[in-house]
Amino acid sequence: MRGIGGVLRRARRGAVGDGAKVDLSHRARAPLGSAVVNCAVYRDGVRRAGRFSAREAIARARGWRGGFVWIGLHEPSEAEFAEIADLFGLHPLAVEDAVHAHQRPKIERYDDMLFAVLKTVRYVEHAELTDSSEVVETGEIMVFTGPDFVITVRHGGHGSLGPLREGLEATPEQLAKGPSAVLHAIADQVVDHYLDVVAAVRDDVDEIESAVFSDSRGRGANPGQIYQLKRELLELRRAVAPLDGPLRTLAEKELPTVDAEIRRYFRDVADHLSRVTEQVNSYDMLIDSILQANLAQVTVAQNEDMRKITAWAAILAVPTMVCGVYGMNFDHMPELHWRFGYPLVIGVILVACYAIHRGFRRNGWL
Repeated sequence: MRGIGGVLRRARRGAVGDGAKVDLSHRARAPLGSAVVNCAVYRDGVRRAGRFSAREAIARARGWRGGFVWIGLHEPSEAEFAEIADLFGLHPLAVEDAVHAHQRPKIERYDDMLFAVLKTVRYVEHAELTDSSEVVETGEIMVFTGPDFVITVRHGGHGSLGPLREGLEATPEQLAKGPSAVLHAIADQVVDHYLDVVAAVRDDVDEIESAVFSDSRGRGANPGQIYQLKRELLELRRAVAPLDGPLRTLAEKELPTVDAEIRRYFRDVADHLSRVTEQVNSYDMLIDSILQANLAQVTVAQNEDMRKITAWAAILAVPTMVCGVYGMNFDHMPELHWRFGYPLVIGVILVACYAIHRGFRRNGWL
C-alpha cells in the first residue's frame, strides 16, 4: 500500500499550484462543456484511447466487465451538471451540494452510489504575518462513485486531480480495483496536503512565539497577528476534523462500490488524519497560551508604567507642597526674611526628593 502511495505522491509533487498544465490540456479538447476537465474510460485499470462524450463513455464502460468512467469537473454550473446528473442518475440533494459547494466533509449513501465531500487546503505563502494575512485557503472536492463511474467535482483554485489521475494510470493494478480506488487516492492526496499545510503553519506559530517572548514587555508581536493566526487555524480545523467520521465509515463499514482491500487502505488514511487533527489541536492550544502570555506581558508592562508614574508623582508632590505653602500671602511666614531661608527650603526639597527616589528604587518602582 505504501508503494502505491509513494507513486501517487511523486506524481503530485510533479505539479505546481493548480496543475493547470495538465488539466487545461484536457479541458481544451473536452466535448462535454467548459466545466469538464477530463473524461476517460478505464478497463482493467488501463485507460482506453479516444475522446468520448459522457453518454458514449458510460456506454463503453458498461459494455466491458471491469470498466468504469471517470469524469472530472471544475466548478460546474447547474446547467452544465444537469446532463451528467440525469445520465448517471445522481440524487438531486447530492447534485445541489456538488454545484453550490460550501459543505462539511461527509459521506452519504444513495442506493448503490456514494457521495463524498472532502475539504482541500492550501498554505498561502506570505512574506510576513500580519493581522490580515491569509494563511490557509480552502476548497472542496465532491466525489460520486457508482458501480461503473466516478464523477469528481472540484471547487477552488487548488487541489488539482490531473497529477493524481496520471499517478493512478501509472499503477493499473490499483486502478483495476474500480471507483473505490479513485476515491481512496483522492482522500489520500487531500490528507497528505493537510500534513504539508500543518508543517508550514508550524513555522508561523514558531515565528509568533519567538516574537512574543523576544520582548518582555509584549511589544514583539501584535495581538492582532496572534488572533489572525488563530482564526486561520480554526479554518484549518474546520476542514480537517469533520473528515474523521467519513474516513472511519469508509474504513470500517461495508459500502457499495468500495472494494474490501481498498477499505484497509482507508484505515491508513484515517490514521494520518488523526495525526493531523492532533497537531492542529496542539497548535491551537499553543496559540491560546501565546495569546495569554502576550496579554500578561502587556498587563505587567502597564503595571510597571503605572508604578513609575505613581513614584514620580510622589516625588514631585514634595516641592509642590512646599512651594504651595510659600506661595500663600501671609505677613508672618517662617524664615521669610532670613538670609538662608531660600537655600534651606531648596535643600530640604532636594533631600526629601532624593530620599523618596532612593526608597522607590530600592523597592523596584523606578
